[in-house]
Amino acid sequence: MERSPEEVTPSEAAVLINPGRDLTANPNTNAIFTSSSVRPEWPTIDGPLGLSEHDSVGYARKFFGFGFLLLPLLWAVNCYYFWPVLRHASSFPRIRPYVVGSAIGFTVFSAMLASWALTFTIGGERLFGHAWDELVMYNVADRYGLTGLF
Repeated sequence: MERSPEEVTPSEAAVLINPGRDLTANPNTNAIFTSSSVRPEWPTIDGPLGLSEHDSVGYARKFFGFGFLLLPLLWAVNCYYFWPVLRHASSFPRIRPYVVGSAIGFTVFSAMLASWALTFTIGGERLFGHAWDELVMYNVADRYGLTGLF
């Protein structure tokens, strides 16, 4: 005994249209891609307008090297500019060591800078005692007698 079309629920209608098909299975099993499984085409964030892979190796090496010359902000620039290389582990193996090294260097530098700043900000005179007057820079004019000149 068949039911009229008005009495058929939507899930039953799907079974009637596609008999033998599992409705709980994901229909797009081949279309699932994670962002780490897709290799980027360009090593820089500006895509085809940026550098070629050959030129990128030179720039990444220079940014990494100049970061050691007390310019650690270049490490951050290197990580930002070559973000596709840093994001995808298997892409651009010639550039990746310089970008990962820059990321590690900038992280270590940031941790050291933050700890130094917090030591002086939170600790102050309570932490350093009488040596605090020699460490701070706001009393240099008083120390050398430069405040009464004008």
